[in-house]
Amino acid sequence: MKEMSVSQTYRVLEPGPIVMVTTSDRGKPDVMTMGFHMMIQHAPPLIGCVIGPWNYSYQALRITGECVIAVPGLDLAETVVDVGNCSGDRVDKFQRYGLRKRPAKDVSPPLLHDCLANIECRVVDTRLSDSYNLFILEAMRIWINESRKERRMMHHRGDGTFIVGGGKLDLKDRMVKWRHLP
Repeated sequence: MKEMSVSQTYRVLEPGPIVMVTTSDRGKPDVMTMGFHMMIQHAPPLIGCVIGPWNYSYQALRITGECVIAVPGLDLAETVVDVGNCSGDRVDKFQRYGLRKRPAKDVSPPLLHDCLANIECRVVDTRLSDSYNLFILEAMRIWINESRKERRMMHHRGDGTFIVGGGKLDLKDRMVKWRHLP
């Protein structure tokens, strides 16, 4: 075995598919790319996400307490990286990258039309946001875009490389302890 730096732990335990997060501050929507998030519980569905003060979206999330987490497909890979490499305080990312918006039902930030899924969220806990930039969000609604042909998701490795997920392994018959979950 080869030892690697402990600072690279996130490359081994990556948190899930790369996502895009929309926020809205005083009617101005913004979008950012996020790689650090996790499911915390099933019901109510709680999501932990790391958004730090270095992100333009941070203040909007702190002030409004709402966002949309959108899951892009592989066909949006270059856009996802480009969105993550510029700031919404200087750039209208929707216009620059041709991101199509749709109104959400329960929150002000928009849904991203071209993503596989959009999750409308409200912040329910900020106790760890000052020390760890960790926000706890409750999923209020989820929208699935069934018309998307590209269904593969990207998983960030932390160095500009991604793992592409696309296959499925079905072991439902072995999940006897968890059959009660939806």
